[in-house]
Amino acid sequence: MMNTDIHPGSGDFKVRQVYEQVADTIKVGILNGTYREGARLPSERELASRLKVSRPAVREAIGALQNEGHVITRRGSGTYVTAPLTQVATTQLMQATSRDADISPISILEVRMIIEPAIARMAARHKMRDEMAEHYLNVMDSMSNVTKPEDQFVWGEADGKFHHQLAVMTKDALMLKIADEIAKSVEQPLWNRLRDDGIYDPMRMRLYVAEHRLIYEAIVTGDGDAAAFYVEGHLKRVYRDFVAQEE
Repeated sequence: MMNTDIHPGSGDFKVRQVYEQVADTIKVGILNGTYREGARLPSERELASRLKVSRPAVREAIGALQNEGHVITRRGSGTYVTAPLTQVATTQLMQATSRDADISPISILEVRMIIEPAIARMAARHKMRDEMAEHYLNVMDSMSNVTKPEDQFVWGEADGKFHHQLAVMTKDALMLKIADEIAKSVEQPLWNRLRDDGIYDPMRMRLYVAEHRLIYEAIVTGDGDAAAFYVEGHLKRVYRDFVAQEE
């Protein structure tokens, strides 16, 4: 099992996330010729078994390598090396600290499953409709195809702002500050990569819209228990969609 590396520096400690370590291992394989340009990487399941990590960690590592331009994933075929790494480039990449790395999307979802049901409960206390939340719902509802990058961007923006607007509806300054940090984390490239790769089916998008509307209507009718239940169920579905894609 991979260890969590902790690097001292500038008076603090930086935890190197598991997916970063997995990505570094694959980069070494590209550098030493184990995975040559054009070669297909082992499956996520095989890599997870070899490295003794979870498949979600492997998926995050592959997403990070895609964002860096080292690999490309072809749906239904696998992940392929796009170009060899130079020694200098690899050394620079391996020396990157966790300060430069995106937060693990799976970690983000686990935290959101703790925080966002509480946000929904607090918002439901006010039993008030919200013009901006309804606007973001309508934007998502109007989109039937999100396979194009520009549509994925619009959808992602509306989705993130809807969830953030629920925190605005709590009328609680501290909860809004916490939600601001969540909003920053879901703007990161690795989150967007896994979201766009995992949420591409029009039927799935319709389901997401329906779940968002259930959350919103429970809040505006003052049913905090239902709102929290629907938020948790929605985030669990997102989690499954992130980690259960076909290879």
